[in-house]
Amino acid sequence: MNKTLIAAAAIAMAGMAATVPAIAADEYNTSSGLTAAGAPLGLHGIDPVAFLDIGNRQEGTAVHTAVHDGVAYYFTSEANKDTFEANPAKYLPQNGGFCTFGVSVGKKFDGDPAYADVMDGKLYVFLSEEIFKAYQKDKAGTIAKAEANWKKIQNTKATEL
Repeated sequence: MNKTLIAAAAIAMAGMAATVPAIAADEYNTSSGLTAAGAPLGLHGIDPVAFLDIGNRQEGTAVHTAVHDGVAYYFTSEANKDTFEANPAKYLPQNGGFCTFGVSVGKKFDGDPAYADVMDGKLYVFLSEEIFKAYQKDKAGTIAKAEANWKKIQNTKATEL
């Protein structure tokens, strides 16, 4: 575990902590503010169905919005929205959309879909390019640690970690 990377991520997030909305004890990583659907936006507006099914990071639109568990997701088409609504668990980003590397060390940092990986059909997002590169050195280990930690921190506010 690289303590410099963890410290850099913590410093990057420190300035953003005051703007992070506290919804449902921070179980999901969302953008600040609300969508027209009355829920905060997840996955930075990227269509999770397009991401997983065709491997393309496409920005969705508010025209095609689905709300799942209090979080709004944008889609590129009504068909993608319907696909998501039929099986949201398949398309939701892991660890509530928080940075997988951060969760692996017991933190909830922003998960940016610009830095993402699909492993075994699951979407993992990361804070930054530097953090993503650290993850690539031990993908399986990072994911295993994140899965174990997520069970412990899922219902804990990011500011309390």
